[in-house]
Amino acid sequence: MANTDPKAEAPPHARLMEMVMAQWTSRLLHLTVQMELADRLAEGSRTAEELAQSTAANAHALYRVMRTLASLGLFTEDSAHRFSLTPLSEALRSGIPGSFRSAVLLLGRDTSAMSLNHLLYSVQTGKSGFEKAFGMPFFEWLATHPAQASMFSESMVSFHGAEPAAVATAYDFSQFKTVVDVGGATGNLLTAILARHPGSRGILFDRPHVVCDAPALIQDRGLGDRIEIEAGSFFESVPAGGDAYLLSHIIHDWSEAQCLTVLANCRQAMKPGSRLLIIEMVLPNGDAPHVGKMLDIVMLAIGGQERTEAEYLTLLDRAGFRLARVVPTESAVSIVEAFPA
Repeated sequence: MANTDPKAEAPPHARLMEMVMAQWTSRLLHLTVQMELADRLAEGSRTAEELAQSTAANAHALYRVMRTLASLGLFTEDSAHRFSLTPLSEALRSGIPGSFRSAVLLLGRDTSAMSLNHLLYSVQTGKSGFEKAFGMPFFEWLATHPAQASMFSESMVSFHGAEPAAVATAYDFSQFKTVVDVGGATGNLLTAILARHPGSRGILFDRPHVVCDAPALIQDRGLGDRIEIEAGSFFESVPAGGDAYLLSHIIHDWSEAQCLTVLANCRQAMKPGSRLLIIEMVLPNGDAPHVGKMLDIVMLAIGGQERTEAEYLTLLDRAGFRLARVVPTESAVSIVEAFPA
């Protein structure tokens, strides 16, 4: 059977050109959100001239940008040169459920670019490019920038998309009376789990400047009477006595030593029969493509790491846990289930 994959048929130089030009697409996407173009087209189509008046832009320059964005599927242009929204740009509107706007703003900021500018340093030393650029670790920096911390929490809701529902469906959480979401931010995952399993209750645990945004989301989802919010640092302790301890996109954020500290605190808080559930992108071996492999480069730049199943086995063994199984979901993440050894 003939290979119909257009990328496989393209010559090497064409594929390499597409790779190196990807940064231009990212810049254009960030510009789209900066100029609030999706919001400005929400009430109807506009010409570049009309958009220029409301954005203080040069009409001809803006038209060149808009037609390029249209060629990427972000907008559509009619014969009268009026631009309209597409499903892609609809997802960039502000104030809509699951908007990707904050994620684009966060990932397109200079903070991300400056971290990746030090990628060679990270590869040569194994150290964080973010810390070299800003003089402190990423999450310490967020703690001193509350507006960016809120944007980070909001962007994670859209970035993970359908992932919480996929996790809630893939694993039987109904067996647990109390689910402790360690580092659970605003409760996006915990609320998805409890909505599907009405017999369970939850404890949402994260740093004070993070959980301050949680009550609004929890109340909006009608779960205020089933979730207790506790503030603290998982490097010091975590709430005791839970039946299940969630670590969703936590382990990949930190160094090996820091991960062992978090895992030790979870182990100390767990009672007999409790389970540890790590929700992460478990990397496949070999050449198999996976979005987590590219994310691993971002984590290299900011001081974290994605892992394979074998690497989780080693980490958990060092922390005094026994890996029971890895449960795949209908999303890019898997659930790594473990018990105290």
